Amino acid sequence: MTSTSIEAPPDGGSMIRLTEILHRSVKLRQRRFEMLPLRGPGAPFTEAHARNPSDSLPPSELADLISSMSVIGLLEPVLAEEILTEGKAPTIRLVTGERRLRAMRWGSTHRPDNPHFHALPAVVCPGPLSDEERHMWRFVENFAREPLRPGEQAAALLYQRCAILVGKLLKSGKPVPQEVYGIPDPAERFHALEKIRGTDTSCAAPWSEVLDRLGLQLNERKAGELVRAFRALPRELTEEMDEAAVRLHTRIRFAELRNGRAEAAQGIWAALKTSKRLHLLPTAVSVALEEEELGPDAIIAEAEERQDAANAGRRAKLTRVPDTTNDQEAAEADEGDPLGGGPGKDDAEAPETVPLPAQGPGALGEEAGPEPSSVPAPPRPGVEAAVIRTALDGVRSLLVEIRAGKEIARYDRGSLRLVLRELSTHLEEEAAPAQPGLGTTHEESEAA
Repeated sequence: MTSTSIEAPPDGGSMIRLTEILHRSVKLRQRRFEMLPLRGPGAPFTEAHARNPSDSLPPSELADLISSMSVIGLLEPVLAEEILTEGKAPTIRLVTGERRLRAMRWGSTHRPDNPHFHALPAVVCPGPLSDEERHMWRFVENFAREPLRPGEQAAALLYQRCAILVGKLLKSGKPVPQEVYGIPDPAERFHALEKIRGTDTSCAAPWSEVLDRLGLQLNERKAGELVRAFRALPRELTEEMDEAAVRLHTRIRFAELRNGRAEAAQGIWAALKTSKRLHLLPTAVSVALEEEELGPDAIIAEAEERQDAANAGRRAKLTRVPDTTNDQEAAEADEGDPLGGGPGKDDAEAPETVPLPAQGPGALGEEAGPEPSSVPAPPRPGVEAAVIRTALDGVRSLLVEIRAGKEIARYDRGSLRLVLRELSTHLEEEAAPAQPGLGTTHEESEAA
């Protein structure tokens, strides 16, 4: 068995780096994707721990896995190696995925009508693999279960697409040269494989098939955008954007800027990264695309101004207390004027046929009379008692929690302040005496 020297992945290494280390193995980089039969010729066998997978685990331990497979299928292919023996047909030996193989075999026996149990998704490599190669594959497989960032997700999509394409090419009798397997960049390797495929549509690897195999909740358009952004940006820049959690839309826009103004894009990224202000990147990219005459420093200054203005606008909206009285009067005025230019408060009190501007008492030699606003307004419908009881119960429950020593979260405190501030204005309006100078009302006495 030939040993391949593979260095251990660094702590916290990205999935892209791990895949590059994995690519140093001549055998692992020749991996292909296949759907293997579960019984008969071509079915995988295992020698793990000198036991047969059909006898290794009781069905009860696989119940959840079998249930999941019956609905969505096997999303993570097993790893198998192809063993060539002189004078005999090649055999497939399982490397990782014993539980998955056992669950699939159980499903093919007990649920033969379920299409998810008809064949085993597998990544097949030329064997035999060394212990180091097996260990590295298991490490990458476990690491891949973590949530992927956009750059890592794009690389995974391309690697999976290459694996599917290689399997179809070999099945159709189209050999893949060793130099193509040796291409480390997944985008360049896929381009080389596409040249081998030519116009043969039966060997194509569409995005729909790639996404189904990976089990990603992506549509084909989003997958294409991920890969385009990955191909348009340098590898180191992609990893830095992954670390900074830069969104996909910003990456696409940055790649567009880089194609037209590479120096400006480089200057913006370097300045924001050095000053730890990468949160300004989306705005800075928009400014750079809109105003081509500005340099990196001016672009960042303009981005800061726009960001500050946007933040100020958001703060103003959050702290504004709605004036329901004015809103109601405006709505009533709009109802009175179908053209939307309804009369103001003083105009509404003037005669309908001769609209006059607002005038003070005695302006036309008349004696000051009682204000029309002194006419009592029609009573408004009362709030349902059940609504009041529900609100009071909620407030009392909140007070019980607070008295027990619990703390209100920061954003919850802000929401409560806004609600209580608006509610207090309504309570003050209701508590105001109907006729001034008559003393304290009954409601105020109860409140006191």
